[in-house]
Amino acid sequence: MLSIPIPGRSTLQLQHVVLDYNGTIALDGELIPGVEDRLARLAAAVTIHILTADTHGTVRAKCGHLNARIQTFPQADAALCKARIVQELVGGACCIGNGYNDQEMLREAKLAIGILGPEGMFPGLLAHMDVVVTSPLDALDLLLYPQRLRATLRS
Repeated sequence: MLSIPIPGRSTLQLQHVVLDYNGTIALDGELIPGVEDRLARLAAAVTIHILTADTHGTVRAKCGHLNARIQTFPQADAALCKARIVQELVGGACCIGNGYNDQEMLREAKLAIGILGPEGMFPGLLAHMDVVVTSPLDALDLLLYPQRLRATLRS
């Protein structure tokens, strides 16, 4: 579990990190360099979940060896499937995404991080974000180096 006190606010208790795949930790179906190492380090403290409609059909080949729970869904139902999974998680969840179908899971998150990267980000997500970054490496580093998160979220 990650326990991150935010000065002037509450302490974030996070047992899960839930990630979208394409546009979030992958580009054109390929895992972005540096993500694998960061996920391995985070997996020592939290359960990693990769939830995706798997646009390119590569998530199992690229992430099957990671210490992560991978779930894929029909593209038409991805948003609701992702939200249901986050609702059922015991302990707080940090959700990280960039797309339209990430809206519902981000609403359920204790900590919602948006990625405005090469694929862009659906602007409707901004209302549900605690933090927006420009790469998955920055998003994962907020959890690995929590002083960065404290600096952004403190009152």
